[in-house]
Amino acid sequence: MSAQNRGLQRPILNAKVNFPVTLAPMVGLSHVAFRRLLRGYLPTGACTIWPTEMLNSRRIPGENLAKTPETMRAPEETELVPQILGNEERPIALSVARLEHEWGAAGVDINMGCPVKKALNHNYGVALMGDSGYAAEVVRMTVANTRLPVSVKLRAMSVFDAGSTTGSTSHSTSPSASAADLSYLLKFVRGLEEAGASWITLHPRTAEQKRRGSADWRQIRELREAISLPVIGNGDIQTADDALAMLESTGCDMAMIGRALTARPWLLWQLGEELGFAAPPGREGERAPRSPLEEGREYGRALKTCLIYMREHFSDDLALRKFRFLVRTGSPWLHFGQDLYARSTKAKTLDELACALEVFFAGEQPMAARTELRQ
Repeated sequence: MSAQNRGLQRPILNAKVNFPVTLAPMVGLSHVAFRRLLRGYLPTGACTIWPTEMLNSRRIPGENLAKTPETMRAPEETELVPQILGNEERPIALSVARLEHEWGAAGVDINMGCPVKKALNHNYGVALMGDSGYAAEVVRMTVANTRLPVSVKLRAMSVFDAGSTTGSTSHSTSPSASAADLSYLLKFVRGLEEAGASWITLHPRTAEQKRRGSADWRQIRELREAISLPVIGNGDIQTADDALAMLESTGCDMAMIGRALTARPWLLWQLGEELGFAAPPGREGERAPRSPLEEGREYGRALKTCLIYMREHFSDDLALRKFRFLVRTGSPWLHFGQDLYARSTKAKTLDELACALEVFFAGEQPMAARTELRQ
């Protein structure tokens, strides 16, 4: 994929968005400090969309959006697409109104992929995928209450055979969903399209699978070929090569990356080099880290930077907890990541945490390209 292919095949959000990779909305991780860290690795001239953590539409109307950790934002942040969880019109209407007019959202994403029990009990998240008419109505009521584009993030249909890809590591050889399953998926998404959805994100694992097995990228390709809406693919991206492979093999308009970015935020820079973008601002003349030792050194720099941002936005106690969670998520890519995580849990203050980072990264700390953890 060359520099001539920078632009998205089907526009997502607005004409400025020209970079085919985005962060996934992750609870406890896709917050303002981590988004700021990632933006520092975005190539010069690149523009993508930025999610928030999952936001409950029942809570947003009464929250202080500037002080609630999940809705904190930096003044320079643009192209923000908060993700909401909900199924009732009044709280959705109040939420999107505040996000659009007070907070500065550029779009709204509806979560129909969360498999957490609490969401299922309220008929949120992936529970909506059991009723295509109801799901379409949730999109319709959201679209009716905002001028912003509305997207939907889905998992594979729960009627898929959850074991069909279990244990497979090859996306090209894992069995496709059955014709009946794909038919239901396409019917479901067409209902969302008719209700006014602007784009769709598909993580091709069922709720039952969670992170087991391999994501069936063929479902992304099938969806992309069958509908006119832009499609974002999500699942099993750990490297820049994985992102390019998803874009090329599925034809999706954008690739979404979750936990791998907590370990390798410079993946955005690596991908930018492949696409012909210039280095990120402030890193002119440098090449993206590539070797295990280069990446290990950059991981240390990234964590130190993110800790600075967390100090700026969160209380000390919250910053400690969020930083530990960030390390817990990203450290498996580090050869001695368990030692780093243990040090982070022993630190009782942010100053102790900063000192622990200095000591740990004083030596060379190689990173692995992949882990066995599913994305």
